[in-house]
Amino acid sequence: MAGGRRIAYFNCFAGIAGDMALGALVDAGADLPALLRLLELLPIGGWSLDFEPTMRNGLACTKAVVRVRGDSVVRTFMHILGVLEEARLPDRVRERAVAAFTVLAEAEGRVHRRPPSAVHFHEVGGHDTIVDIVGTAAALDLLGIDEVSASTVATGTGVVRTAHGLLPNPGPAVVELLAGIPTVGRDVGLELTTPTGAAMMKAWGVSFGAMPPMTVELTGYGAGSREIDGMPNCTQVVVGTAATAEGSHTGLVERAAEQLAVLEANLDDATGETLAHAVQALMDHGALDCWVTPVVMKKGRPAHLLSVLCDPALSASLAELLRSETGSLGVRTHPVERWSSPRRSGEIEVGGVPVRVKVSAGRVKAEHDDVVRAARRLGRPLIEVAAEAEARWRASAPPGDEGAGPRPERPDPAPP
Repeated sequence: MAGGRRIAYFNCFAGIAGDMALGALVDAGADLPALLRLLELLPIGGWSLDFEPTMRNGLACTKAVVRVRGDSVVRTFMHILGVLEEARLPDRVRERAVAAFTVLAEAEGRVHRRPPSAVHFHEVGGHDTIVDIVGTAAALDLLGIDEVSASTVATGTGVVRTAHGLLPNPGPAVVELLAGIPTVGRDVGLELTTPTGAAMMKAWGVSFGAMPPMTVELTGYGAGSREIDGMPNCTQVVVGTAATAEGSHTGLVERAAEQLAVLEANLDDATGETLAHAVQALMDHGALDCWVTPVVMKKGRPAHLLSVLCDPALSASLAELLRSETGSLGVRTHPVERWSSPRRSGEIEVGGVPVRVKVSAGRVKAEHDDVVRAARRLGRPLIEVAAEAEARWRASAPPGDEGAGPRPERPDPAPP
């Protein structure tokens, strides 16, 4: 993220819904009169919007309440697009609202096996959902938000009542929308995350997990409809300006550090095979890196320290995987920062076999698994295949720019 860009970070520890997101942004300071003026551009009537101060488990919040009179219209996706176009909203407000309804239509289409344009919105086509989505998009614009980020998104359990009857909680559309987003289930028999809230995060979120580096300026809390035992039923929003690194670190580009986590476990009864399997399982489930270090524990017992570098959003699931695969009785974790060099992937052929390479400034490294496959297929030594892949990539890139990728072939010059 470029320096100076304003971020809204939604902490969805108790889930997120349209009214919770809207209430949080108003609680954080979005201009209420200006917000209402934008919503009045919508060519639909019979609704009112109020914001009520309330408490959730002792935490002061704002509750957004949309009241609707006689809204029984079942709108299609195309109908809603027409409403948004007719409203002549500011460009960024309209684009965000269209994006949220688009991913919602796509998710509903996958659930009901029909094209998005033919989707009929029931619960999410009413006045309240339109007001929630457009209102939240407008509040983001009024706060000058350039990027939206979010935490791991919490969901509930049990069943939810819909126009189609009882459905599992989280609902099918919510599960579709949260695909690729870190999610955690809580043993709470409520719909913590609604399709509207999930659609906002899917359409607008650029990153998920720990709060990105920023200078915090505002914070707000949007209340859910009911109290929950043990935690406040609300969504927190934190608004700030993206942080940038003051200087370079060991020659790396000047930018903010990645906020990561390291998991560790001391193992004095794991075989080499167990350790190797655990490392592979952790990598397969999203770890960024794993390593094993010989250590000596109490009473002189030889042991191994298994360490895992990961996104903080995956800490809980990877800690449980580490525990289950090794039999460890405990896993430690601590936050770390990482400054990494820019890199990208490329591909080159060796003997007709594709081999991927990682390319960074002044360095090319062939992917080991691809090199193994190519060496077996070609019947050649591993180190020869790796060396040839890296040399062929360097030869195919423009001079001094190994990261530029292979040059396109040029035809031989025509004879004079």
